Amino acid sequence: MANERLIGKNVVITGASGGIGAEMARLCAEAGARLVLMARSVDKLEILKEELQTRFGVEVLVYQLDVSDTNAIKVVFADVLQSLGHIDVLVNNAGFGIFREAHEASIEEIKSMFEVNVVGLLACTSMVLPVMRERRFGHIINIASQAGKMATPKSSVYSATKHAVLGYSNSLRMELADLGIYVTTVNPGPIATNFFNIADEKGTYLKNISRWVLQPEYVARQVVGRMLTKTREINLPRWMNAASIFYTLFPRVVERVGKRAFNKK
Repeated sequence: MANERLIGKNVVITGASGGIGAEMARLCAEAGARLVLMARSVDKLEILKEELQTRFGVEVLVYQLDVSDTNAIKVVFADVLQSLGHIDVLVNNAGFGIFREAHEASIEEIKSMFEVNVVGLLACTSMVLPVMRERRFGHIINIASQAGKMATPKSSVYSATKHAVLGYSNSLRMELADLGIYVTTVNPGPIATNFFNIADEKGTYLKNISRWVLQPEYVARQVVGRMLTKTREINLPRWMNAASIFYTLFPRVVERVGKRAFNKK
């Protein structure tokens, strides 16, 4: 069932050229939202725009944007706000990871992950907050990860970026609690997207965990179904989130018992 709350609403999605970003765009378009899609691959965005306008007859704006470029973020979001007046929902979906042991991660890789996953997310959010606060309405959805709750070997830097996203989101949620603005974090486990083309160069991790990999359509449906609702977190799959909670309570036990599984990367 389509989310009727989205009819006529302005929804911005970063990293929208593929994976769960593109799937969320399809579901939002089906629900009657006006879409603003952003990604580095503008060619893919144009193809998706044509599909959504043809299938659903909705207005779709596309912008080429690398969220590691904070100056570009200012220009693009200023243009969106000039064109539409306001943004109802911002989905900070752009992000990437590289699985390496800490001593193998280069400074360039570390900086890139933080620039995209953390600084870019904060910069995009900062651009929509003033108008959302003025209107006392809006929803910020930050795509984080179960890795932000439970770090594992070879994901030290990636996990650190997602820990940062969770910390920022939790603080922001409290700041906006009395203004009618919702903040939701989405914490999925592994998803079958191009993410692993970069993160898992050898392909061994994805192969080892294939039975637990989430499908992007499923994740997108969970997110879009909760847009413009007071949802604190979306944790997928539930059993993995239960493991994260158990880890918080009994970290030594989990690290000892789960050692073999954690080292499948």
